[in-house]
Amino acid sequence: MALNLNAQGILAAATIAMYIPFLFISFKVASKCGIWRGRWTSLLVFCIMRVLGGAFLVAAEEITPVNDGLYTAGYMLEVAGLAPLLLCTLTLLRLIFDGPGGEPTDETIFHSLRIFNASGVLLTVIGFSTVSRSISGASTLRKGGFLIFSVQYIALVGICIFLWTQVRLVMKYRKRLLKAISFALPFLAVRTVYGVLSTITTDTFAGSTTSSNTSSLAEFDLVTGNWQIFLVMSMVTEYAVVIIYTVSAFVLPLDQEFKSQDLNEDIFPLNRP
Repeated sequence: MALNLNAQGILAAATIAMYIPFLFISFKVASKCGIWRGRWTSLLVFCIMRVLGGAFLVAAEEITPVNDGLYTAGYMLEVAGLAPLLLCTLTLLRLIFDGPGGEPTDETIFHSLRIFNASGVLLTVIGFSTVSRSISGASTLRKGGFLIFSVQYIALVGICIFLWTQVRLVMKYRKRLLKAISFALPFLAVRTVYGVLSTITTDTFAGSTTSSNTSSLAEFDLVTGNWQIFLVMSMVTEYAVVIIYTVSAFVLPLDQEFKSQDLNEDIFPLNRP
C-alpha cells in the first residue's frame, strides 16, 4: 500500500532508511567498546531516537483522525536528538585525556557538561509535554533547553581548542580522533544553529495546524517551514557527524596505544595532575 506523505513525512521516512543501518553499526561499536563504558553509547541512542522519531511522524501522517500525540512525540525526538550527538562529542573529547586506567585526572568539567546536557533534555521534554496547556510556557522551556545545548557546544569547542594547544602531548591515534572531532564540529555548529532558530520560531507541533508562521524566521519552523533548509541544516549535518564518528570508531585502535608502550606517567602527560 502506497504511503500518502507530505514533504515532512517523506523526510521522516528517509530518516528511518538512513539510520536503520547505523542503528546496527552503532550497536556493534558500542557493544565492542562496552555499552556501559559510554564511549559510543550516545551514538547508539541518537540512532534509536532518529528511527523512532521518523516512525512516529510517518505513522502520524497515515493515521486518521489526526493524532497530535504522534506528531508531538516525533518532533520532540527530532529536537532532543541533538543532545546525544553533543554528549557523544563530549565523551570522545574526554577519551583523549584518558590514561591506561580509563580516567582523566579531573572529571569536573566533564561531569558538569553531562549534567548540563541532561538539564537541556529535561527542559525540552517538559516543553513538549506541556505544549497543550501553555504554548508560551512550553516554548520558553524549549528555548531554555536549546540555550543549554548552545552553551554546551561552545564548551566543546573550547575543550577542542585547548587540546590543539596541547597536541604535542596527545598520543598518535587520539590525535587522529581529535582531527575527526574538529572536522565534525562545523557540521554540529550548523545543526545547533538550526535547532536554535527552529526552536525560536516553532510554537505548535499539532498535525492539524493550518495557520502559517508569519515571523521573519518562518522558514525555520519545524512543522511548516522550508523542508530544503531542514534537509541541509539538520538531516545532512547530523548524518555527516554520525559518519565521521562511526568511521573513527572502526579505524582508530585507541586501546592499542596502551599496549604498545611501557606504561608510566610520562607517556600520558594530559592525564597527569
